[in-house]
Formats: sequence, structure tokens, C-alpha cells
Amino acid sequence: MRREGGAGVPGSGVTGGVEEFRALHHGRAAADPLVLPGPWDAASARVFADAGFAALATPSAGLARALGYGDGEATPVDEMFAAITRIARAVDVPVTADVEAGYGLPPRELVERLLAAGAVGCNLEDTVHPGKTLRDAAEQADFLAEVRAEAGDRLFVNARVDTFVRGVADPRAAVERGRRYAAAGADGIYPILAPPEHLRLLADEIGLPVNALAVPGGPDPAELGRQGATRVTFGGGLLDRTLTAVRELATELRGDTPAGP
Repeated sequence: MRREGGAGVPGSGVTGGVEEFRALHHGRAAADPLVLPGPWDAASARVFADAGFAALATPSAGLARALGYGDGEATPVDEMFAAITRIARAVDVPVTADVEAGYGLPPRELVERLLAAGAVGCNLEDTVHPGKTLRDAAEQADFLAEVRAEAGDRLFVNARVDTFVRGVADPRAAVERGRRYAAAGADGIYPILAPPEHLRLLADEIGLPVNALAVPGGPDPAELGRQGATRVTFGGGLLDRTLTAVRELATELRGDTPAGP
């Protein structure tokens, strides 16, 4: 895969920045969405960057598991941002970060922490933790507007819409929220777990690049692109696949170990 990002050396941080990242979302062919692997540490980030991916997207679930915590804002905020910083510092391509619902941080502090970590963008979801309920759409739009005001054009704000994951199957609910978030200044929309057949409707009705989640057994990135996705992410799925290989290795090692006395 050809790297579309800028040149640099590991450890130098992002060279192209947010404008490079924003440009990657436009002018793409339908079967060529922006594929953003989700690294969980600096080593995995370097593997993906060296493979030629244009940018990376840290998954909150993957980082949480790698740090020994559960998903859903269970990771201490300082540890999460330290992990994002290590990943962004390790590669020469843009890195966007999933920061869940913002960890309760005021918009100014949230933006400052993202920029200090070297991130060029963020996911912000409309789930309330720890109860896992949908936040009021107007309240979330106001929060996103404050983040946009603090960030200016320095961050690509990907607004996650959690209606489908919370059991609301009607795509019109996602469209309504997506339109509010677009008006608040979001750069992209992430209707997580939206059925692929709804992606084109969501893209057309909201008018922003749509992020689709690739899941095991589901459509591949090219097909998600044909269905209407501009970019594709994997959540913690790539870490899950890696851990499956580690379990197999552990089983092999135990099988090769002589029994004790």
C-alpha cells in the first residue's frame, strides 16, 4: 500500500498535520476509502506506518486493554493521553485519537491535551459513561461546538453517533444527530455499527465523510467504501486478532514445555 502521508523518521512526530489528514478524506474513489489501522502502542503503530498506511487511528478499547483497563472511560485520563503521545511520537504519519466521550474534561483542556499529545483529530462519542446511555443530542452538539471553537482548524473532529450501538435501528435517528453535529462544526460522522446498507443514506443526508467500523465477517474496507463510507476503522479488532495469535503461541509454548516432576 502506498503511503499518502508526509516523510519523516520514527520519533519525529507528525509532519503533515491536520490539513494533510483532512485532505485524505476528500476526492477518494468509492472503493478506496481511507483505511485507518488502530495501533495500541508505539510498536504496532510503527508496523502500520512502515506498511504504508496514510494515517492511524488509536482505538480507545485497544489502548485500554493494552494498559490493563476496560473500555468505557475506565482508563485514567493521564494514562490514555500518555499512550496517545507515545504512538504519535513514534510515527511520521498523522494520528487521530479516540477519546471516548471526552473523559469529563472541559473542551479547552481536552483540546489542549489532544494537541500536546500530537493528535491531528479525535473521535467524540455521544454515549454517557458509565451508564452507557445516549446523551441528549442538543447537549452533545453544544459540546462539539465548544470543542470546535477551542480547536479552530487544528483538529479533525469525528463525531460518533451511537444510536445503532444503543439499539435504535431507524437510520433517521442517526441522520438527525449527524445533522446537529455537522452544524456544530464536526468534520466527519461515525455512526458506529450502522448496517452497511445505511451508509450511503447517512452520507447523503448528513453531508460529511462517514466513518464505518470494519468487523470480523463483515464487508471489507473496499465494500464499505462502495456502500458509502469515506473512511474505515477497526476499533480494538486488530488487537483482538493479535491476541489470538499470542494465545496460539502460548499454547504452542506450553505444549513444548516438558512436564514437571
